[in-house]
Amino acid sequence: MGVEEYSGGVDASSGMLVVTMNDVPGYKVDRVIGEVFGLTVRSRHVGSQIGAGLKSLVGGELKGLSKTLVESRNQAMDRLIEQARTRGANAIIAMRYDVTEAETGAEVCAYGTAVVISPA
Repeated sequence: MGVEEYSGGVDASSGMLVVTMNDVPGYKVDRVIGEVFGLTVRSRHVGSQIGAGLKSLVGGELKGLSKTLVESRNQAMDRLIEQARTRGANAIIAMRYDVTEAETGAEVCAYGTAVVISPA
């Protein structure tokens, strides 16, 4: 598996600046829109669970589960961006991920503060 299968983040063509910082150097916050989030819940595939169980006997990365988590994070990020765009934002600051283990899978939430910024 190549690095592209384990990468994420915002595509520059999305038109939305997403940062984990509380501010953006060189920009001023003109308006705070508020909290936005994107959420996805993924169930585990029985085959990957069996494979993960066997892999745990010998150790090493659980590549199938890693790939699923990356896909989940990317989907949550896409939903976050769409919510912010719908509410009129051009940036999201203080973005974070939260992952919660559920009995049947995992909940991945991307959240942050939607804002309108302009060059300072």
